[in-house]
Amino acid sequence: MTITTAFGDTEHQERQAERAAEARRRIAGYLERRGLAALALTSPASVAWVTGGFGPPVDRSAACADVWAVVSRSEATLVTTEVERERVLADYDPESQGFGLVAVEWFDPSALPRACAELAGVEPAELASDGHGRLGPDVGADLVELRMPLSPAEQLDLRELGELAASALGEALREWHPGKHTDREVQAEIAFRLEAQGADAPVLIVGGDERVRRLRHPVAVGARVEELLMAVVVARRAGLHVAATRFAAVRSAERALRPVLARVCEVEDAVLSATVPGTTYAQVTAELARAYERAGAPGAWREHYQGGPIGFAQREFEIAPGGPHGPYGAVEVRPGDAVAWNPSLAGGAKREDTYLVEEGALSPVTVQPGWPAVPAGPGSPLADRPGVLVVD
Repeated sequence: MTITTAFGDTEHQERQAERAAEARRRIAGYLERRGLAALALTSPASVAWVTGGFGPPVDRSAACADVWAVVSRSEATLVTTEVERERVLADYDPESQGFGLVAVEWFDPSALPRACAELAGVEPAELASDGHGRLGPDVGADLVELRMPLSPAEQLDLRELGELAASALGEALREWHPGKHTDREVQAEIAFRLEAQGADAPVLIVGGDERVRRLRHPVAVGARVEELLMAVVVARRAGLHVAATRFAAVRSAERALRPVLARVCEVEDAVLSATVPGTTYAQVTAELARAYERAGAPGAWREHYQGGPIGFAQREFEIAPGGPHGPYGAVEVRPGDAVAWNPSLAGGAKREDTYLVEEGALSPVTVQPGWPAVPAGPGSPLADRPGVLVVD
């Protein structure tokens, strides 16, 4: 049977199977530790993780996946509707990936939860899940922590996605001509480059000029961009996400942006330096707050989302300095975690790239050869970082 993945080649099909097998191995260990018989995974993030990236979803905005999974310590079954059954067989071949397949009627809202519970041999209210309202105990926070250290196969897919996202941003910004193109035209170019390679953008923000200087989220409105252009993307493929921000500007606008951007880089250096294995994410965000103080902007972290772990969601979780941290404050940074911190200051300066945590270092993911680079300053954990593209 010919199977189509998000990438469409044998190498990635094998990688998909490797990803799925590792996810099921982790879940089986979790079930053993918790004394649970089985687990239902129903969200797009959870299902993408356990299947090795099956998708994309039919409804990209849905909180609930169109294919669910029930995983026990020894078996795994996909549960979907009769509408999607043939697509799952054609695009995934569950048997070859280690899954059974059960299909139910689409028009009965209780059919999917009931089928999952029957597979697990329990009542729906007794079946642990990732938070579905018709099922039992919500162990979603545990699953986020379980999947966060990306497996080697997931890391390879993340790196390929990071290069694609950086290229899509960079090439679209290179085609911008001041005063000629609108923010929406640049945005469409980024989206085209992602979609052509099997990815999409759950977050895509393109803005220019005073909208960038005044707004933290200057979404495209159809305005012509005269001197300063910012593009932000969270790209998704095979269930994984990366985030990056890039700027292009005429020379005078770049000079005006440079001082405040340098201060943001100092904050970024501090939070990246703190993102080391064994440190809790609460401790990392505390260092983030101190970095804003050292940059002369105490409390400025309150003015914008600051980012954090990324992977099977655009933010696996996001906590603020000082709390409340909920179930995530004590989560430790581990090798294999992916992070995308997002410091910013008023006036249009913002930094965001995706990194993989390694022992003793951070490895950049959203990289594009040939993009202008800014040499890192003293004490920076980076060799260099993406700079502003100057357009004459």
